[in-house]
Amino acid sequence: VQLVESGGGSVQAGGSLRLSCAASGDTLRRMGWFRQAPGAEREGVAAMDTTDGSTYYADSVKGRFTIYQDNAKNTVYLQMNSLEPEDTAMYVCAARTWDVGNWQSPGLYAYWGQGTQVTVS
Repeated sequence: VQLVESGGGSVQAGGSLRLSCAASGDTLRRMGWFRQAPGAEREGVAAMDTTDGSTYYADSVKGRFTIYQDNAKNTVYLQMNSLEPEDTAMYVCAARTWDVGNWQSPGLYAYWGQGTQVTVS
């Protein structure tokens, strides 16, 4: 399985970015986005069950971030609006082949991308 992210960058507070995670190699039933700021623990931001479209969000991003998929492209997107400086982090795509269990537990994801930096000033 390969996960390739794109879409990070620098933006001013209140701005928007869209992250993409293109997947290949296996049937992935849950895909998610984690982020990690310097000195902080890895945090689950959002996840989606690809079979039924169920979505999950951290409280800190509810109403601002949206996770969605394009099945034809095997790609999951994270649309991030109303960005805040506190959203600054390395964002990493993660995936697994089953869709049960705590979506925010990094240990339950078998596959990880290389990460893309998001900086909000």
